[in-house]
Parts: sequence; C-alpha cells; structure tokens
Amino acid sequence: MKKSFLNIANLLLLFLLVVSCKNTENSITTKKENLNSNSGSSIALGEDNYQQGSNWILEWSDEFKGNKINLDNWSFQVEKAGRFNNEWQRYTDSENNAYVKDDCMVIKAIHLSDKHGMDQYTSARMHTANKQSWKYGKIAARIKLPYGQGIWPAFWMLGANIDENGGDTPWPQTGEIDIIELYGSKDDGVIESNIHYADKFNKHASIGATAFKLNEGKFADAFHVFELEWDESKLSWFVDGEEFSTVDITGEELTEFHKEFFILLNIAVGGEYAGRPDKNSVFPQFMYIDWVRVYKKKTT
Repeated sequence: MKKSFLNIANLLLLFLLVVSCKNTENSITTKKENLNSNSGSSIALGEDNYQQGSNWILEWSDEFKGNKINLDNWSFQVEKAGRFNNEWQRYTDSENNAYVKDDCMVIKAIHLSDKHGMDQYTSARMHTANKQSWKYGKIAARIKLPYGQGIWPAFWMLGANIDENGGDTPWPQTGEIDIIELYGSKDDGVIESNIHYADKFNKHASIGATAFKLNEGKFADAFHVFELEWDESKLSWFVDGEEFSTVDITGEELTEFHKEFFILLNIAVGGEYAGRPDKNSVFPQFMYIDWVRVYKKKTT
C-alpha cells in the first residue's frame, strides 16, 4: 500500500515536471514568435477621401492588394549597419522587416537586443530602382509614420542613374528629392522636405529643409497623404492637400531634376541626423503605406 502510494506520487511528480517543461518551452517559443510576428491587431486605415485633382491622370500605382510585396515594383535594398549617415540599423530582405498586411505595405524597425548601438536594429529600405521610374508628375502616398527618439522615416526619390543601384553617377550628382522626412528626435508632429544636388563646383548642395507642422498630435496618430508635384519649372510639396513648399528648378545647377527618378521608402534608426534611440524609445516601430501613386498631367 505504501509502495503503491509512492509509485503514484512519483508518477504524479513526473507528470507535473513534463507539463511544466512544456509550458516553459511554449512560453519561450511565443516570445520568439512575438519578436518576428507580423500578425496581431489589424491596421486602422481610417477614411480615405483623397482626390488627385481634375488635371491629373493615374499613370502607375501600388495599392498593396494580396499577400506579398510586388517584386515587379519593389526591391529590398540590403545594406550593413552604418552604410548611410552612420545609421545604426542594417537593411535586410527579410519579411520580418517589410511585408503586406491589411492592404498596406508595412516597414518594421526591430530592436534586436537590450543594447542601443550600431547593428542592434533591423529595418527595410524599399525602392523601385530599375523597375519603375518617372520624370515629372504627381508622386503621392498615403502613410502612417513611426515615431520616437532616434527614428527617421522617409518617403523620397533618387536619380535613376545612381551608382548604388547599377547606374554610372554618384550622389549628389544624381539629385535627391525628399518628399517627406520625419526626425523623431526633433518633433513627431513635424515633417520636412528638401532637395539635394551638385552645385557649380560639383559639391553637395541643398535648398535647406522646409517644415510642415500638424496643428495637433503626431504623424503616427493617423494616415496622411504626402504629395510632390513636379514639372519642368518647379517642385511643390503638399500634406493632405495643403501646399507648404515650392522650389524653382530652372537654374543651371539643377539639371538633375529634369531626369528620371525612382521612389524609396524606409525607416532609419540613429545616425548623424536622427539622434540616438534610448531607453524611452519604443520598438518595434512601423511605417504603414496604404498606397503609392504616380499621376501625369492631362494634355490639353
């Protein structure tokens, strides 16, 4: 009787140990899955009332329908940490860092450890180089931006002849159009526009950033439409239909802006211009792109 009781007790103890181990294993697996999971709550898209205007015809778009990023339109640019501006993230081709969900392309910046520093983050830099490029038109995107100290998202363009994507021309001779950049270390309710080019001495020059500030809140609170209107004489920038900057591009030093450009979307972390993330920075950070569209002007 005592022996039977001991046997039963031993069996019960063994059972409890097995169950405990399984639960611990499941807990560890779940933590790993949560780090790389693209599931979770759905994206709140809000109401989209965008109108391109009667003078514009749709030339190209990606509405991000389906389950995968359309590789006929986009490429993942893989770069090691520090490649640009001493930024701390490395850009990967992983679906953990860029994927399609709820009819959005999502760019996700991930903090890999408890340390803040070089190569402790992954992110994505998506571009249309060698696949889609344009000269002149209206370039627009509906985006919900990330936020926080050390976070630097951008929707921008580079000259299609740039050498880093197989062309024969270095930056800044290719030209760069920053449709929007947000520096989380400055103000999560402010975006900036700019252009970069080579001056008459073949040195880097820019017009200097022009800022647009929300009346309240931050750009991570909701989706906003960011637009660039580009023709032979000028570049104009808009947020939700409100123009906030215009630049004349007829000068002799600005020939770069009369050639084809491609689109980029990315989240950078840290570096020379974005500031450094710290213990108050929240990760992961997300950039949600509802759609990207290019329009051409109607001919009369």
